[in-house]
Amino acid sequence: MNKLLVLTVLVALLALSAESFRVPRQVEEEAGALSKITGTFRSYYDTAVNAASGYLDTIKGLKLEEKAKNIYSDTTTVVSTYAGIAHDQLYHIFYQQ
Repeated sequence: MNKLLVLTVLVALLALSAESFRVPRQVEEEAGALSKITGTFRSYYDTAVNAASGYLDTIKGLKLEEKAKNIYSDTTTVVSTYAGIAHDQLYHIFYQQ
């Protein structure tokens, strides 16, 4: 009798635990107009962000920042030299001795 009772309790527990392993059925809901519009905008936004990130990675790969710094430093050196020469010429034109 005790074995039958223990066996019944074990079978009942097994049945209850097996029920919790069921996968709930996924109900496909029809998307409304607002969710369709939001999804479209989100996909456009994601595409734009990915394209911009790709462009930035390409620009960083070209090392344009370093080239721009080098061009700026070279240009300022040349301009300051010629500005100094022009300053001296104008000074000697206006203040002749």
